Amino acid sequence: MELNKYIDHTLLKADATEEEIRKLCEEAILYKFCSCCVNGDYVGLVHSLLEGTGVKTCTVVGFPLGSMATTSKIQEAREAIFEGADEIDMVINISHLKDKKYDEVLFELQRMREACGSKVLKVILECCLLTDEEIVKACELCKQASVDFVKTSTGFSKGGATVHDVKLMADTCQGFPHVKASGGIKNKKDALDMIEAGATRIGTSHGVEIVKE
Repeated sequence: MELNKYIDHTLLKADATEEEIRKLCEEAILYKFCSCCVNGDYVGLVHSLLEGTGVKTCTVVGFPLGSMATTSKIQEAREAIFEGADEIDMVINISHLKDKKYDEVLFELQRMREACGSKVLKVILECCLLTDEEIVKACELCKQASVDFVKTSTGFSKGGATVHDVKLMADTCQGFPHVKASGGIKNKKDALDMIEAGATRIGTSHGVEIVKE
C-alpha cells in the first residue's frame, strides 16, 4: 500500500508561519503526498510551490465552525480556486443539520458543488458533535448534492476521527462520496485503521512520521 498517496499533509494552526508552510510543501513533494491542506491566505503560495509536482493544493472553507452565510462560503471557495486550489474542504452548517433544516443544508451543499465545478469538494461533518443518526443524514445529503468526500473532523473541536464514525460514513455512502478521516491521526496504525474502516483519504499533520514508521 502506498500510504503516502492517501495523505493530505495538513497545517491549519492560526500561527502557522510562511517558513512552516514552505517546509510543509517541501515535505509533501519529497514524500509524494496527495495534497497540502492550508488556510486560505496561503493558497497562492502553496499553489506556486506545488505546481507541476503532482501534489495538489487543498484549502478549507467556512473553517472551523461552519456557521457562516452560504454566500460567504461560496465567495471563499471561488477566491481559493482563483488562487489555485484544487480541493476545497468545507465545514457543513452543523447548527442547521442538528435543527433538521435539511433543505437549507442541501441548498448550501448544492450551491457549493456548483461553485467548485470540477474541483474536489470535501464536506467536514464534525462527527464529534453529531449523533449517529445525524452523521447518516449528513452523508445522505452530501450524496444527494454529489460532493466528492465526506470528512470526519476539523481537528479543532472536542474530538477527531474514530473508526466507528468512518465505518458508519463509509457504510452509508457505499463508495460515493468517499470518506476522509481527519483529526487526531498521529501514527501508521491510526492511518491503517481508518483505511480499513473505509477511508480513502487521511488528513494529518503527522504525515512524515506516519510514512517513516
